[in-house]
Amino acid sequence: MPTPRIDDSDDPVLTTAAAARLLGVAVSTTQLWLESGALPSWKTPGGHRRVRLSAVTRLLSAKAGQAPPRAGPATDPEFRPGHAPGHPVPPDEKARLAAVAASGLVDSAPEPVFDRLTWLATQVTDCPMALVTVLTSRRQWFKARTGVDLAETPRDWAFCSHAIVQEEPLMVEDASRDARFAANPLVTGPLRVRFYAGVPLVDAGGHALGTLCVLDREPRRLRAREIKALQELAAIAAEELRRRT
Repeated sequence: MPTPRIDDSDDPVLTTAAAARLLGVAVSTTQLWLESGALPSWKTPGGHRRVRLSAVTRLLSAKAGQAPPRAGPATDPEFRPGHAPGHPVPPDEKARLAAVAASGLVDSAPEPVFDRLTWLATQVTDCPMALVTVLTSRRQWFKARTGVDLAETPRDWAFCSHAIVQEEPLMVEDASRDARFAANPLVTGPLRVRFYAGVPLVDAGGHALGTLCVLDREPRRLRAREIKALQELAAIAAEELRRRT
């Protein structure tokens, strides 16, 4: 049997752990279904099992004894690209949103490891605010935050939407003088953001789920060693996300 294409964003490829999360069963149970053929799958050259989202959806429908659900990771508007969004989107946005849905991160409980990472980010950059963000099509949701009371913002407000379309860290020295952000409510409102630096958090499939970012109410720029430290913390955050997805 030929190996399925893994770049088909219409039917994203899931890991065993992601499939188990969607199915609501243990990873070991999902592994048995994969090995037995009850859930069609294939092995990567590295020996890891992969499965299509459509196969998981069919199994969910069979378990329920009813037609495929009308809402879920593939159809929920929050995990589908919006029409004419007011923010930049990466070329893999459809697959990226499917990966965000499969990760189960959105609206998940706080975790100390991410809280520590945002605190460390403020310490190594001397910025008063830091966030671990996850981007759906509609929201910028904060998995962890230091110095910020908000739990989320609309996606259109997200500086991080600009960060995830590039590989290098995004640094905005003075948002009030940047045409992309000068009218942003995070800049004009009570938070008064002026400085932003964000590093994309990339999952095992190569999709940027969000960022680790720092913010300040004063214009500034990071020194080379501060940027490097932020990248190292982002690498740790990305590895923690991969453990969960």
